[in-house]
Amino acid sequence: MIAVVILNWNGASLLRRYLPQVIATTPADIADVWVADNGSTDESLAVLRDEFPQVKVLPFAQNYGFAAGYNRALQQLDYEYVVLLNSDVAPAEGWLRPQLELMQNDTTIAACAPIIMDDKRHEYFEYAGAAGGFVDFLGYPFCRGRIFDTIETNCNQYNTDIDALWVSGAALMVRRNIYNEIGGLDESFFAHMEEIDLCWRMRNAGWRVVACSKGKIYHLGGATLSAANPRKTYLNFRNNLAMLIKNYNSCAWFCIFVARLLLDGVAGAKFLASGEAAHCWAIVRAHWSLFGRLKSVLKQRKALKKQRSRSLPDQIYKRSIVVDYYVRKKQKFSDLSF
Repeated sequence: MIAVVILNWNGASLLRRYLPQVIATTPADIADVWVADNGSTDESLAVLRDEFPQVKVLPFAQNYGFAAGYNRALQQLDYEYVVLLNSDVAPAEGWLRPQLELMQNDTTIAACAPIIMDDKRHEYFEYAGAAGGFVDFLGYPFCRGRIFDTIETNCNQYNTDIDALWVSGAALMVRRNIYNEIGGLDESFFAHMEEIDLCWRMRNAGWRVVACSKGKIYHLGGATLSAANPRKTYLNFRNNLAMLIKNYNSCAWFCIFVARLLLDGVAGAKFLASGEAAHCWAIVRAHWSLFGRLKSVLKQRKALKKQRSRSLPDQIYKRSIVVDYYVRKKQKFSDLSF
C-alpha cells in the first residue's frame, strides 16, 4: 500500500479546494490518503473531521515546516511507498499507478514523480518540477520544460521516463525505508530546495531518481510563499548554497562555492537596480545565515563523503545554464547538449 501524505498548515481553503480531487483520483485499493497537520490554528482539523472523514489525520502540536513535518510523518507511518503531495495539487485521473509500477518493476529507483503541470494554465508545465529536474555545474536548477522563467507548453515533447537528478516535491513518491535511511529531508532547510537536496543525496548513494511521464498532476504553486515574498528568496539562496557544499562530489567544490557567492552578488545588484531592495537584503541575510552555520554544513558534507562517487552524475549539466540561457539563447531543454 501507498500513503499519499499531504502536509497542511492553516490550509483549510486549500483542503476544501483540492482534497476532493485527490480522493477521487487516488485508488483506494492501492493507497490511503493522509493529512499531516503542522499545528494549524485555523479550521483545518474541523474541516477534515466534518467534511473528509475518509481521510486519515496525523496531527502535530506545532509547525515543523515542510522538511521536518514530512520527516515526522514518514517516521510514524508504516508503508512501503509514500507520496509527498502538496496541499495545492489536483491530480489527473490515473496519476498514481504508473509510479507504483515503475517502483515495483525496478528496485534501484528510490524516488519518482509525475509530470507537473500549472494549475493556473493547464497547457503549461509548472515552474517547480515540470518533467524532471537537473542542475548545472554551478548548482542552478532547471527542468525539462522550464529553464529560469521560460516555461514551455506541454506538447508531449517530454513523454518518456528519464533519470533525473531531482524531481518535484509537489508529488514525490519515495521508498520509505530509503528515505529514512538517508536521513529524509534536511530539516535545517525548513522549506525550498529540500527535495533537490534529498534526490541528490539519493543519486550520490547509488539510487535512481526517475521522472515518470505517464502520470500527471496540476500544481498551483506559491500557496505558502509566493515568488514575490523575500522570505522565499532568502530560503532559495541559502539552501542552494548549503546543498552545493553537502553534495558536490568534486574536489573543485570550493571554487564552485566561491563562484556562486559572486554570482549571488550579481543577482543582488540586479534586484537593487530594479527597485527590489527587500530581495537584495534577503540574499545578504541568506549568506550571513549560511556562514553562521557553515561548520554544521561542512560536518554534513564530511558525513556524506562515503556516499559520493568521484565523478559528477550524468544529470549534472557540465556547462553553465546561465550562459546558455542568457548569452546563447538556449531557452528550452531540447536546446541543451548534455
